[in-house]
Amino acid sequence: MNSLAHYSRLWLAGARYSIVRTMMFRADFIMWSLVELFWMGVNLLLIAVVYRHTNSIAGWGPWEMTIIVGTSMLVQRLLMGLFWTNLFEMGRNVRSGHFDFFMAQPGSPLFMVSTRKIDLDGFLNAPLALGVVVYACHRLGLHPSVWQMVGYGGFIICGLAIHYSTLLILVSLVFWLQSAKGLEGGYFGVNEFSRLPREALRGIAAVIFVYALPVILVTNVPARALLHGVELVPALWLIGAAVGWFTFAVIVFNRGLRRYSSASS
Repeated sequence: MNSLAHYSRLWLAGARYSIVRTMMFRADFIMWSLVELFWMGVNLLLIAVVYRHTNSIAGWGPWEMTIIVGTSMLVQRLLMGLFWTNLFEMGRNVRSGHFDFFMAQPGSPLFMVSTRKIDLDGFLNAPLALGVVVYACHRLGLHPSVWQMVGYGGFIICGLAIHYSTLLILVSLVFWLQSAKGLEGGYFGVNEFSRLPREALRGIAAVIFVYALPVILVTNVPARALLHGVELVPALWLIGAAVGWFTFAVIVFNRGLRRYSSASS
């Protein structure tokens, strides 16, 4: 309990710092918030364009697909708000030796390097992404039960854990490589598959993006929970994947940490 209170205070201190810093550069904050909003609009416009030429994709109609895309955007906005900037800067800090700052902090290096800053523009657009999901449910005439909504929230957390773990693994390669910048960019390419229905993938693509790197499950399992109720087997697979990927990411990070040579050594 004392440890939880300690890390809560550390996170709140970082959050206050981030809010103060963001308010010092309001124009930058507004600009990036609008960029994120524009990108969300493009994704939704793409659905409208595609469904002008077809009634169904792999059995999913336009509003079912909107739930998938809205769920993907929600996970992405939470990732951007909580972790993206911190992990993106980690590679640069390791190369420059500024990573020593995190080693000297009063907490786990992984916690400190992951949570020192928050991005308010990500948080600002997260409720909008959730609003897209709610509106799509309304258009479909859905009335999710409390159990479905709780399940949806839990699956979003699992999806966030998988995306965080994937990004942490890629960035942690900087401990072995001179730069992991290209690998960080590759994360976005992989994430594009999360906007597809499970039924749209076949063969090796299904094996990779459903079972090996379950970005499809990150969006499809929560979406199906709202549409059809919580399904036990996919739910257990998503939870197991979240635990497995997070455990593997922590191992990779700690292995890399033992290779780190500080700027002072």
